[in-house]
Amino acid sequence: MNVKMWVKALQVIPRINREEWQQLDVISKWLISTRAAVLIMTFISAGIAGLLAARAGEFNLLNWSLLAIGLVFAHAANNLINDLTDYSRGVDQNNYYRTQYGPQPLEQGLWTRKTHLIYVTVTGLIALMAGAYLVAVHGWLAFWLLLAGAVFVLFYTWPFKYIGLGEIAVLVVWGPLMVGGGYFVITGRWDWYVAIASLAYAVGPTTVIFGKHIDKLKEDKGKGIHTLPVILGETASRYTVLGLIGIQYLAVITLVVVGYFSPVMLIVLFAWTTLPTVFKIFLKPRPSEKPQDERMAAGWPLYFVGTAFYQNRRYGLLLLMGLILQLFLP
Repeated sequence: MNVKMWVKALQVIPRINREEWQQLDVISKWLISTRAAVLIMTFISAGIAGLLAARAGEFNLLNWSLLAIGLVFAHAANNLINDLTDYSRGVDQNNYYRTQYGPQPLEQGLWTRKTHLIYVTVTGLIALMAGAYLVAVHGWLAFWLLLAGAVFVLFYTWPFKYIGLGEIAVLVVWGPLMVGGGYFVITGRWDWYVAIASLAYAVGPTTVIFGKHIDKLKEDKGKGIHTLPVILGETASRYTVLGLIGIQYLAVITLVVVGYFSPVMLIVLFAWTTLPTVFKIFLKPRPSEKPQDERMAAGWPLYFVGTAFYQNRRYGLLLLMGLILQLFLP
């Protein structure tokens, strides 16, 4: 057991060599290969669903626990499948972007395809078993929600990402599917207000994937991967991210004004402290070489995605805090 590595892998994507990899335990390898640091975005969506159910007086701890486990493991399985798909299609060859910022076990020969498939299978089965119970409890709508999630897990990398639908898929999954669907499997009741309100958070993960795809725009374009940044171009994509971040805050303010959220939800405005950094980064083109700034250089070639993730994590955690406070304050 390497608890120190577990904690590190939940915070960042560690850079390790072959010798270090061979010394890792199974959990550490799982956390690193699934890029566990980004799974917090999924947990926040599950948390939002649970807190909205609690506000409605219909919270069910067992259903929420299985929802959170199912969503997090589905996201982890998706990351593993993404790597398998890209490896099989030859995308990760020749020091491709993905292999530069963290281990890609298949491409770098850290483990075999068989081992990778075992990790995919076990991870996917855990997600599927959690979902199967919720389907058994809630019937056909839960089944269709589970099926929709499976489609995104299996086909996000190809073909969705290749035809400019990856970013849209993220918006749908982290909002109406995770939060709206999550609310349903907790309460047994679909609520369109919840599904619409979920977009106030889902825009955040969308900015993160936009940032990632801007970072590797040149590489994706050369390999025929038509993400939205490839289609729109870097400048338009950078300004799109800034617009989406603005929509996050306007969405919460609007939901407070119309009375769906209480004024305590304006606590998310404290995330504005991240905006000077966000604007400083996104208003300028991506540098062609590693920045001199130590903080920005640490994650290179990650650049825009790190800033977008930092902003979204701060916003998402404050959103959860606001939803918790809503339960206790009039």
